[in-house]
Amino acid sequence: MIHVKNEKEIERIREACRIVRETLEFVGSRIQAGMSTREVDELVERYIRASGANPSCLGYGGFPASACVSVNEVVVHGIPNDRILKDGDIVSVDVVADKDGYHGDACRTFCIGAVSPEVKQLVKVTEECFFKGIEGLRAGTPLYDIGYRVQKHAESHGYGVIRSYTGHGIGREMHEDPSVPNFGRLGTGMRLKAGTVLCIEPMIAMSDWRVQVLRDGWTAVTADRKPAAHYENTVVIREDGVEVLTL
Repeated sequence: MIHVKNEKEIERIREACRIVRETLEFVGSRIQAGMSTREVDELVERYIRASGANPSCLGYGGFPASACVSVNEVVVHGIPNDRILKDGDIVSVDVVADKDGYHGDACRTFCIGAVSPEVKQLVKVTEECFFKGIEGLRAGTPLYDIGYRVQKHAESHGYGVIRSYTGHGIGREMHEDPSVPNFGRLGTGMRLKAGTVLCIEPMIAMSDWRVQVLRDGWTAVTADRKPAAHYENTVVIREDGVEVLTL
C-alpha cells in the first residue's frame, strides 16, 4: 500500500534528507586511500548522530553498521570492515538517516585517487542515469517510465542494469511501497500521485547485470566481479515535476 505524504510529512523527510546530504558531503571531503571501510562507516555514524539523527541502517534486519560501504565489485550492502581503500578503487556509500521518525536516503560512488578512465566513465554514467530517470517525472507518470529511462541510458553505454535490487518508497519506514526498478517498459506501471516520496537509485554494472550474495547474507557482488556503481536520491512527486530532497 502506497502512502501519499502531506506537506507536514514531506518537511520531516526533507530534514532527514538534509542530514543525509550533508553526511555524504562530509564523507566525500575525507574519504581517501589508506582508510578502511570501517573508518568510513565511523565518519557516517559520527556525523549523523552529531546532527541529532540516528543511522537507520544500524540494526536494520540485523545489518551491523551505520552505512553500506561497497567497494568495486560490491554492488550494494557492503558491510564495513578492515578492507583498506586503495588508489583506483571506487566506493559506494549508502546513507540513511532517521530524524524524528522519518527517513532520508541517498548514495554516492566516490573515486579514490587515480581511477581508470573506464571506471570513471561508469561512475559518471550511473549518476546520469538518475537524472535520465527523473526526466519528465510528475504526477500521472507511469512508475516504470523511470526504469525505462535508466535502462535505456545505461545500456546505450554497454552497461548492465542490476535487476535484483530496486529503489523504493520511503517515509516513516526506510523501505516502503512501491518498488522502483531500474528497468521497465515505457507507459507501464501505476500512475504516480503527487506527494509520493521515492528513492530512485540506479545500480549499474560494467558488464553483466547478474549478482551473487556472499555468505554473510548481505554483500551483493557482480557475478563476473567487475565494478559496479550506485547513485541515489530521495525525491517527491509534484503535480508539475519532481523535487529532489537529497540535493
